[in-house]
Amino acid sequence: MRIGASAPQHIFLGDVQGCADELDELLERAQQRFGADFVLHLVGDLINRGPRNLQALTRVRELSDCGRAHYILGNHEIAFLMVAFELRPLGPRDSFGDVLQSSEASDWLEWLRRRPLAECGELGGEPFAMVHAAVHPEWRLEDLAHHAGSAEALLADDDTSSAVRLLSQDPSGAAPGSPRDVLGRLTCCRSVLAAGWSSELPKNGAEAWHTAWCRHGHGYGVVYGHWALQGLHLAPGLRGLDTGCVHHGRGRTGYLTAWLPSSHDGPGRQSRFGLPDDSLWQIPARRRYYDF
Repeated sequence: MRIGASAPQHIFLGDVQGCADELDELLERAQQRFGADFVLHLVGDLINRGPRNLQALTRVRELSDCGRAHYILGNHEIAFLMVAFELRPLGPRDSFGDVLQSSEASDWLEWLRRRPLAECGELGGEPFAMVHAAVHPEWRLEDLAHHAGSAEALLADDDTSSAVRLLSQDPSGAAPGSPRDVLGRLTCCRSVLAAGWSSELPKNGAEAWHTAWCRHGHGYGVVYGHWALQGLHLAPGLRGLDTGCVHHGRGRTGYLTAWLPSSHDGPGRQSRFGLPDDSLWQIPARRRYYDF
């Protein structure tokens, strides 16, 4: 996908996690500002923990069906798939029962397992990737597209046994670079060691995945979510957009955060992944959602 100066406004959105009221507020603001001339890019975790997952999915699918939304899978979508395939029970923290109990539950399962794990493209000629959690520090953009595509193909296979086998595997025992390892890294990773990756916060010699990624001087930017405890992360080449909307009231103020990169291509334009960058919208959480 190439996004240029004549394109509609592109809006990259952090983790919604079932906070459909805040999503609707953001969409209303976008409608008032841009009319129908905008495209939404969602970093995953559209569902779970919050109260209105079916509503959030419906809004995004409506936009996706007319080419105005790009939505990738996060760890909470993977959790939904595992419950739907009866690979684990619905947990006390899972709130996507409204989707599972709907008359369209099987259709949602089929639609979700066919969502991508990464989006790769260009913003005004600048290469970028959108993932939920992380990329391998050494991956070039073409490496990311290749590895993500291998795992996506298994999830979306017409023979559902391919998806079930993939999701049944323990990511901690998966071979490096295998589809299950890639699926885990893209949707769960926060820290890295020489020997692999972890969903835990950096400790005991591990470092944030994006710290290691930056050392390689890649020529593409990354938009990601997943890390509410880190909060908004604006750094050269990086836009981390999970600001914990669903975690509002747990000792913090939660926001739904969107990044609106400039479409201006005139003289003096800085990199879209450069700093300073104030091209953000933040929708405050309406109430406390998450009681765990």
